[in-house]
Amino acid sequence: MMMGRAVRSSLCAVTLLGIGATAHAQEAFVGITAHGVDTPFTLSTEESGADVQVGYRGAPIEALGVIGKPSPYVVASIHLKGDTHVLASGLSWHIGKRDRDARGVYFRPGVGLAVHTGPSYRVSASGVRTDLGSRILFEPEIALGYRLSRRAAIEASWIHISHAQLFGGQNPGLDLIGARMVWRTH
Repeated sequence: MMMGRAVRSSLCAVTLLGIGATAHAQEAFVGITAHGVDTPFTLSTEESGADVQVGYRGAPIEALGVIGKPSPYVVASIHLKGDTHVLASGLSWHIGKRDRDARGVYFRPGVGLAVHTGPSYRVSASGVRTDLGSRILFEPEIALGYRLSRRAAIEASWIHISHAQLFGGQNPGLDLIGARMVWRTH
């Protein structure tokens, strides 16, 4: 119980820091996601509902040009029913027009690490473990976006968190699918 409160407090502090730091970010975003979506990549965690999502992406990292100049990102997903909250950070790639004034479709895959507030051990009524198996998880994500104007875009997003059974057999994974509004900050 004490560890859960510490992780939740850290998650809230980093989220607020991220909201305050968006002036230095390339893009800030906010959205809503379905929590615990059943996909071929997950088993049931017996969680459902919705999350509010906030985050930002920095400018492309020129020094990483050999791998396509990815942008660093941080994203927090707050579960509205109080179950598993997620904080993730990683790198994402913008695939599509880079012209600041161009409207159009783009694709944004990303990969990172996440920490979550879910229980360290949970068993369903049928006796199946439904906890995520590790406090730290991999966090691949994909967004499909449309640039509306120089500063605004909308994205459909999918975030998956899991440890790919690298830290033991327990690994139901958790998928978050939703939409977000994106603003360029400069």
